[in-house]
Amino acid sequence: MDDRQAMTTSSIALATETPASRFGISMTMVLRIASVALLFGIWEIAGRIPISIAFPTFFETMDSLFTMIIDGRMAKAYASTLEPLVIGVFMSAVFGIGFGITMGLSRVFEWLGEPIFVVMQAAPMAALIPLVTFVYGIGVTAKTVAVIILAAPIIVLNSFKAVRNVNPSLIQMCCSFQGNRIQQVAKIIIPDASPMIFSGLRLGVAGGFIGVILAELLITPTGVGDLITYHRSVAEYADMYAAIFSIILFASVSVGFLEKAEVALFRPEKKKGT
Repeated sequence: MDDRQAMTTSSIALATETPASRFGISMTMVLRIASVALLFGIWEIAGRIPISIAFPTFFETMDSLFTMIIDGRMAKAYASTLEPLVIGVFMSAVFGIGFGITMGLSRVFEWLGEPIFVVMQAAPMAALIPLVTFVYGIGVTAKTVAVIILAAPIIVLNSFKAVRNVNPSLIQMCCSFQGNRIQQVAKIIIPDASPMIFSGLRLGVAGGFIGVILAELLITPTGVGDLITYHRSVAEYADMYAAIFSIILFASVSVGFLEKAEVALFRPEKKKGT
């Protein structure tokens, strides 16, 4: 009887096993790959119709991308773009997490800081660029400030909300064991708020990418923004789209890596679903 049950169970498992699962690929991954392939296929068809003379095909864009990588233009552009991005994100993370936690712990800092960062988050970045240029010129400092303007409010407000949404029962438990305020913050509040704080950091990095590209397009044409502006001006649209595609790909990979790190460090229960 046991042998029959085992055979029946194995038969059901073989019947429900998909070809993708036999190679260790989840259905979620298959659907993601299919959606990307569909997007690129539509892109190729739209470029061949063509919907516009300024819209190259996917393969033309990829050919230009590989050419720009091989001849070194892409590496040189990213060396210029990543400098203000890294500096701006680092400063936003250090200041934003610290000030956001302080806002969450103090009503005075909340009243002083929350309206400012809410307004900063809602303000249109393009409208602030002339002011940034007027104050800081057209160098790395201005582009770093542009990154901070977009990244810092996200990190601050997420850190603030993370601290405010800490499970009250954990704080009550700490109090019941005679824990002081420093122990509450160090052992209860910050560890419990860490997942949401890290999520804010991930979103802040995404905002920083937007800030640095806007700065390069509107302040001074350097880095990847220079590639986009120059190739648009000389009607080399495949190269222009290749530069745009590269920054989207780079940002997606960077944010995706941070999301994986977030799951691994703070949300292990989601590992099976990814």
